[in-house]
Amino acid sequence: MKKTAAIIGAGIAGIASAIRLANKGYDVHVFEANSYPGGKLSSFEVKGYRFDAGPSLFTLPHLVEELFEISGKNPQAYFDYIRLDEACRYFWDDGVRLTAHANQRAFAQEIEEKLAEPAEHVLAHLEDSAVKYNVTEKLFLHRSLHKISTYFNRDAFKGYANMHRLDAFTTMNSANERRFQNLRVVQLFNRYATYNGSDPYQTPATMNIIPHLEYNIGAFFPKKGMVSITESLVKLAEELGVKFYFNAKVEKIETSGNQVAGLKFEQKSDLSGGRSSLVAPRFFDVVVSNMDVVNTFRKLLPEAKQPERILRQPKSSSALIFYWGVKKSFAELGLHNIFFSNNYRAEFEHLFQQKTLYSDPTVYINITSKHKPDDAPEGGENWFILVNAPNNEGQDWEALIKQSRQDVLRKVSHNLGVNIADFIECEEILDPRSIESKTSSSQGALYGNSSNNRFAAFLRHANFSREFKNLYFVGGSVHPGGGIPLAILSAKIATDLIDS
Repeated sequence: MKKTAAIIGAGIAGIASAIRLANKGYDVHVFEANSYPGGKLSSFEVKGYRFDAGPSLFTLPHLVEELFEISGKNPQAYFDYIRLDEACRYFWDDGVRLTAHANQRAFAQEIEEKLAEPAEHVLAHLEDSAVKYNVTEKLFLHRSLHKISTYFNRDAFKGYANMHRLDAFTTMNSANERRFQNLRVVQLFNRYATYNGSDPYQTPATMNIIPHLEYNIGAFFPKKGMVSITESLVKLAEELGVKFYFNAKVEKIETSGNQVAGLKFEQKSDLSGGRSSLVAPRFFDVVVSNMDVVNTFRKLLPEAKQPERILRQPKSSSALIFYWGVKKSFAELGLHNIFFSNNYRAEFEHLFQQKTLYSDPTVYINITSKHKPDDAPEGGENWFILVNAPNNEGQDWEALIKQSRQDVLRKVSHNLGVNIADFIECEEILDPRSIESKTSSSQGALYGNSSNNRFAAFLRHANFSREFKNLYFVGGSVHPGGGIPLAILSAKIATDLIDS
């Protein structure tokens, strides 16, 4: 008889775990509280405008392809993408504009021409970013940090020999200020701290690893939108026999001694919203939680020993997102666009110290219709506007949203020379409260615990339980961290541990 596995949550890490366990011969059942898979990696449509709801940048596509390859499938038969010619377009309020070309030398030359920063400084920074990645990848990203075997192998000893290259004892901002003479270039590279919800003035310079993914490996775009990552992997999982149960909210993880025995859950009907019977096992050999680790313990394991030191760690930043259907096309905008704050340090002080929004925010605009025209009506664009926000601590979000909307309109309208409000045809809003309720992310934090200290990697929960021998954890709130690539890697680490 096949062993059975339950996955709590159909986020990207939960789906990846299901695929890997199905390949290992498990009978896999995925329970998702929402009516759709993907968690943050989902989509919706309003008045002919399609929006990817969450992650908008696609890097390390080979991690997605690997899930098809281990299943004996051709990735291209399910999922297709392109490599972008440019990573981002940058705007400053005084009219300076810069295109971050995918070609490293073209990018460095653009910075030299527009910001008078020597191109060799940029190239040296990208080379250093690659070194940091090569030192950390196999040691920190592909293995559990909570198993002794991780620290005694060839990759580990190679990492130790190069540990000084990680700059763990200085901040990202300090390292970037040493590297660059133009403060706008410092700001440009400081922004990569936001890729894991951190503060560049606090997070260690080790996080300068992040630009390597975008410039040395590449930024990509799925031809059918970011949600096609979710859709293609769900299709693969179902072909492997994985069973998905939507509107199926897990209420408790049942335990017996030092083992997880099963799940207590309810399923609501897709049509009526009422209760309905669910033909699924309630007892499993293995349980994998893709739910935020804080809520896994607080809500599903309230009687178990709580790992308080980890659960009480400061959380990452969140986001305030406006989804605007804009009935106008802007040639000066690309797929990814950044409108920088004039006082970056003040912006992060507001986020992490004052726990509020800054009046001159950095504004990110993602427009998938630039590459996928059917995402918007002819002549229009689908704007995904993100402002970095503090995690939810009970702020007056209605007042903050109202003010932030005006701040965003003012900044973008100034840079583009038109009143953007005149062209907004439809609007949806996602704030830290709704992120928390829709994805069960503690406090609406996008990346679990913050990475604002040098020991942050060791202050994430392990991918396994020390108390229950058949309970495992995946997703952005546990090791190795948040974002699509790391969430997928968490599934690999956890399911490999199940084997061992």
